[in-house]
Amino acid sequence: MIELEGVPELIDPVMVAAFEGWNDAGDAASTAVAHLENEWKGEVFAALDAEDYYDFQVNRPTVWMDGGVRKITWPTTRLSVVRVGGDRPRDLVLVRGIEPSMRWRSFCNELLGFAHELGVELVVILGALLGDTPHTRPVPISGTTSDADLARRMDLEETKYEGPTGIVGVLQEACTHAGVPAVSLWAAVPHYVSQPPNPKATLALLNRLEDLLDLRIPLGELAEDARAWQVGVDQLAAEDSEVAEYVQTLEEARDTAELPEASGEAIAREFERYLRRRDVTPPGHTAPDGGEGPSPSSYLRDNPGGRTRPPKPPKPGGAGPDDEESSED
Repeated sequence: MIELEGVPELIDPVMVAAFEGWNDAGDAASTAVAHLENEWKGEVFAALDAEDYYDFQVNRPTVWMDGGVRKITWPTTRLSVVRVGGDRPRDLVLVRGIEPSMRWRSFCNELLGFAHELGVELVVILGALLGDTPHTRPVPISGTTSDADLARRMDLEETKYEGPTGIVGVLQEACTHAGVPAVSLWAAVPHYVSQPPNPKATLALLNRLEDLLDLRIPLGELAEDARAWQVGVDQLAAEDSEVAEYVQTLEEARDTAELPEASGEAIAREFERYLRRRDVTPPGHTAPDGGEGPSPSSYLRDNPGGRTRPPKPPKPGGAGPDDEESSED
């Protein structure tokens, strides 16, 4: 039994986890959890014993100076809690660490022990994979679960993946066998610009998490960072004719695949989602001050590339968390 001292009773807790390494293209997923921790001032209450799960020749400890005293930080996985305020406050248990080198079943059982002790009602695991997706289009986000009922209720895909997996897939299945509802959210990162950071993919994961949990996440400077990232990649692509031609090919494939879903109803749903995230009254609805919300065109013009995003973009080129070598459920 895990004894947690100093952790208050939590309100409707949800565990949100991400792990650096194989499941974290562009560091998009781990950066998303770090953003939540920073914005809501998360306080670490537990850390797994690094000796049990990590090969220090693969993930080396770091030495740093603290007031003239040398200290060592060991690679591990840490848990923190943040309180999300508003009309319906709730708590998030944030799990951030590195994919373990060994003893994965024990690693997952230990995390599930914390989840049980804290009364966690849902586990959301964030991941990012490399895919054939252009950097100029909205980041595809896939939501998967092994629970058919959960897939229906939360508009997710029921995973049918078979093949090599990482800690995200192992933890999701461990949750399923333990009777804990679990969801994985995957961002597709352009394989031709895979180096971290990728704030655009991080932003897309946080937006999807907002929808899934029905909460508002403060984004800080993340939106501006995402725009600057895209401008920078645009400039690099423009300097290489082969890369520019390849990006154009990906754009055409993506646009053709999305066309059947870009119906008026799909666009309206996405627009209302956007307004809910930003606490703006939808057009035609009465705002708190008695006026009406702004017109859709004023928001569509702000969208980079002038495109709207269908609520569930198809996997570009058939790639997704159930198809990529670097992905799992």
